[in-house]
Parts: sequence; structure tokens; C-alpha cells
Amino acid sequence: MPTILFASSKGGVSKSTSAVVLGTQLATQGATVTMIDADPNHPVATWAKRPGRPETLTVVSDVNERSIIDEIEAAAEQTAFVIVDVEGTASMTVAYAISRADLVIIPVQGSQLDAAEAAKAIKLIHQQEKAFGRRIPYAVLFTRTSAAIQPRTLKHIRAELEGAGVPILRTQMHEREAFRAIFSFGGTVESLRPDQVGGLESAVANARAFTAEVVSLLKTRKVQAEVVA
Repeated sequence: MPTILFASSKGGVSKSTSAVVLGTQLATQGATVTMIDADPNHPVATWAKRPGRPETLTVVSDVNERSIIDEIEAAAEQTAFVIVDVEGTASMTVAYAISRADLVIIPVQGSQLDAAEAAKAIKLIHQQEKAFGRRIPYAVLFTRTSAAIQPRTLKHIRAELEGAGVPILRTQMHEREAFRAIFSFGGTVESLRPDQVGGLESAVANARAFTAEVVSLLKTRKVQAEVVA
């Protein structure tokens, strides 16, 4: 079953938030999901301790470089999707996780510093492709963006990445209070109440669009792999 890895060497780019949003959306839609929390701060495991975690979503934590590959392979045999949230540094744990990924999502904010860190993540992906002799699809996800305004800096960075042939998800994870709120109240975006947070309808639509694009991308990559084979 597909393994989706969220990787970034820079903090504050909504890596764990995007991972939890994707995982809960897939589970809410009926899929079985294992989320592997390989971040030393354990943001996903902390979220999972709060009420409202979907029954079909399992969280595995306390993972290190010695166990990460075994955990990914075991989860892939048991659930329809495996989502891995790794630490925000280039380490052997990150490298090993990348080697088993069917899709690496690289969260990036609209800044040149984030773009530079994304380039480091892409370089690590290419290194793992050479080391393990397999193609590892990846895509940049712009996060914490405005739904109404596209700053010139963001447009410039997007143009640079596209010019370099870097795949970019069409859907952006907008700056939404609801995405932060699930770490306070637990559960999913859909389970939040209007008295807890505003803008729920827009947040749900954003989360679903993101999930639909990731699933579509996975299907496309699978077809391409079968054609190459």
C-alpha cells in the first residue's frame, strides 16, 4: 500500500499539520491509515492522545533509524495508506524513510529560505534514488498561504521551482485556524464545532481538495510505474 512521507529540514512549515490533515481525511473517507510519527517532538502522537481520532487510523511512535524501515513495511502490509512524519533534519531516519516512500511531500512556505531547504530535501531524495535503484516521486506543497492573495514572492518562488522542473501540488494548504485547532481539540477538521473555531466550511473544502489531489497523484504514479515496468 502507498507510503506518503512528509519531509522538510525547516521547522514551522506545517509538516505535521499537513500529515495529520491528510491522514484524518483518508480515514474519514473509510480508508485504513497508519501514521508513523518519527519526529522527536511527537506532534502526531500528541494529537492522537486527544479525543476524536478516527477508528481506522493508527499512530505508531518511538521510531528511530533502526526501526523505521521495519515499521513502514509492517504498516504497508496492514493498512491502505502509510503516512510518515519525520524529523526536520537530514538524518539516517529521514533517508531510510525516503527510500521506502511512494510519494514524498515537501511542505514549503512562500519564502526563499524555505525554497532553499526544499532543494536540500530534493537532493536527499535523488541520493536515495541512486542508493536504492528506484524512482521516488515527490512534490512541493505550499503551506500557510492566503486563499485570497498570492504575494509576488510566492509567485516568484513557484516560477523558479517550475523552471527547475520541480513538481508542485496545485492545492495549497491555506492558513486556517481549523488546521491548528485539531491539535488543541483533537479529532478531525470535520469534527470541530463552530463554537470552537471559525471558517470550518472553507477548511474542510481545502482539506478534501488536498487529499483528492494526493490520491490522484498516487494513482498516476502507479500507472506510470506499470508502464515503465
